[in-house]
Amino acid sequence: MKIKETLFLDVHAIQTVPPSNINRDDTGSPKTAQYGGVRRARISSQSWKKAIRDYFSKRCEQSKVGVRTLKIVEYIAKEILKLDDSLTFDEASKLANEVLNNAGIKTKKDFKTQAILFLGYVQAQKLAKAAIEKISDKAVLKDILNNNPAIDIALFGRMVADDPSLNEDASAQVAHSISTHAVQTEFDFYTANDDLSPEDNAGASMLGNIEFNSSTLYRYANVAVHELLNQLKDKEAVKNTLKLFIEAFCNSLPTGKSNTFANQTLPQVLLLTLRNDRPVNMVSAFEEAVKSNQGYVEKSVEKLTDEYRKTEKFVNKPVFTIYVSVDKFKGLSEIGEEKSSLTELVDEFSNRLEEMIKEF
Repeated sequence: MKIKETLFLDVHAIQTVPPSNINRDDTGSPKTAQYGGVRRARISSQSWKKAIRDYFSKRCEQSKVGVRTLKIVEYIAKEILKLDDSLTFDEASKLANEVLNNAGIKTKKDFKTQAILFLGYVQAQKLAKAAIEKISDKAVLKDILNNNPAIDIALFGRMVADDPSLNEDASAQVAHSISTHAVQTEFDFYTANDDLSPEDNAGASMLGNIEFNSSTLYRYANVAVHELLNQLKDKEAVKNTLKLFIEAFCNSLPTGKSNTFANQTLPQVLLLTLRNDRPVNMVSAFEEAVKSNQGYVEKSVEKLTDEYRKTEKFVNKPVFTIYVSVDKFKGLSEIGEEKSSLTELVDEFSNRLEEMIKEF
């Protein structure tokens, strides 16, 4: 099957989260959003993208992922030392600093960059080689920074304040996850006793409050497959990157207060669609908040499948839709093909994608 001019992967999930505070604001409160006239629980896209990147780092070759840091000089210096161990670390750092400056990246006296820089491992290796070879041509060095992006840079983009020509447009978009229903913030009052205090001391040594809420979340992300292919320039790399992205979307979780609440849940439904016209976020299914005293998952899934059918009034029918679910929820089998596990889902997606991009 020949691919269309554009191809988009949509990833949808319904996921319950018990009492938790996995993404908090500057006051320590769980993040929320007003939507459909009621207060919703909210997990920011930045928070979940960080969790996805962490998942990548643990399950992907070093050469495939990037690093975001102010210490890029130090990062490249270590690569320089791998190529020439006769240099001292200070000498390597000076070479790394010089090659970055020549590329248009400004650094401070302490060799840190002015702002956090997102750099791929292959890019760092090539800059290290250029530093040793005393390459100072800005065009050549910028070419290194603009090519061979790590998969997380390709997916989530890069902004370079010093030189916008070094920016990388993201091929993926990740939505802020919100609860399908209204929530209220609750408070956990806690105390701590001193283990070595006298037995007749009845007072607590510390006390405080932790805010939390519970929610059933609608989660959404998309990837412009055609853009990812343009960035990575390798069909096998695109296929493997999307497989890892789907797996990470399902299994990653922001870590805020996780030791306190142990909120280690997984989605109840994971739904994939491949579209050739445009991506579709179906959060509009929950503009009218779900109301229930017997759980929110079933009603949320029902609203999601209803919205899926409604969108076909405005956009093309998806190329294909597949899903994995913990239960036989009403409506899912009418919109897509069920898979028995995440592994089977990812493999089936990969096989179908491979056929579609053969002639791209």
